[in-house]
Amino acid sequence: MTQLKTTAAQMVADARARIEEVETPDLIAALDDPNVVIVDIRDIRERQRSGFIPGSVHAPRGMLEFWVDPDSPYHRDVFAQPGKRYVLHCASGWRSALATATLQDMGFQAAHLREGFSTWADQGGPVEFPEDKKA
Repeated sequence: MTQLKTTAAQMVADARARIEEVETPDLIAALDDPNVVIVDIRDIRERQRSGFIPGSVHAPRGMLEFWVDPDSPYHRDVFAQPGKRYVLHCASGWRSALATATLQDMGFQAAHLREGFSTWADQGGPVEFPEDKKA
């Protein structure tokens, strides 16, 4: 087995040490704040299976940097809103920690949901499902 110079767990810990982490109750309280943009970086299948935070923007982890970069042909206008606070989330807070650190390295300010979506509903956060799962 190849010996890694840095483990995934160490990368997450390093990212968390230098980014802003948001607690679940604080993000629930900010749901109606028009200046907060919640960005779900999970895979589309995760959103379909587990639901999603109402009003969240879906930006798959593999495309996030390209959607944020105004010079990219894949840029999305949702990431060019002045005065907005962006909060990323994944399922457990690992991918979103790494993604937030990467965006910060790019010069894009964002925070992330520390525990991810995994405890969202248990802590009283509303969840929506795609139309085809509501039936």
